[in-house]
Amino acid sequence: MNRTTMRRGGFAPLIVVIVLAALFWHLSERQPPTQSDSTPAATSAADLSASSGETAIAVPAPATEDEARPSPVAQEGSEAAALPEPAAVVATEAPTDASQAATPTAAPTRGPPHRIDGLPVITLDELPPEALETLALIASDGPFPFRQDGVTFQNRERILPRKPTGYYREYTVITPGASTRGARRIVAGAEGELYYTDDHYASFSRIWTP
Repeated sequence: MNRTTMRRGGFAPLIVVIVLAALFWHLSERQPPTQSDSTPAATSAADLSASSGETAIAVPAPATEDEARPSPVAQEGSEAAALPEPAAVVATEAPTDASQAATPTAAPTRGPPHRIDGLPVITLDELPPEALETLALIASDGPFPFRQDGVTFQNRERILPRKPTGYYREYTVITPGASTRGARRIVAGAEGELYYTDDHYASFSRIWTP
């Protein structure tokens, strides 16, 4: 056997070993993915409940900030619903009793007192018509039917309140059918007081002029 034949036969097994080693290394680098890599990291609650045989309870996802905040339109609608209607307020405040809504009547006029300055009081309605005519002449300052009308009344009987001389003046009240001045008089005070006598100063009544 020559040297060339021995050299070729000696290197052939070495080449085969190198090729097999490279192939094995290549296959080891390309290992298939394990089951843990292909399975999701977290198992859903539905899968856990299905595997355990229990009923799954759905947990709602937390609302975001935009979803939790009420919209301006919805908020205005809720505030408008909370406020009472104007018509309802008016109906509540209106009186239910018809007598309360009625316009109050005027207060009755106070009647005259029974006595003034110790003298009985007589109203205009209680005076004779001739006395009313005399009162009208006094208000207009005449003309009077007798020249004695308007003279000073001395108050000698001291029936009227005592006043300085010249404070009172007397006026005739005509007596129908009488040929003289008669016994009826009206005495007027300087401050507007009016007195009536029908018995020639024997008694007086204070004339009530409201």
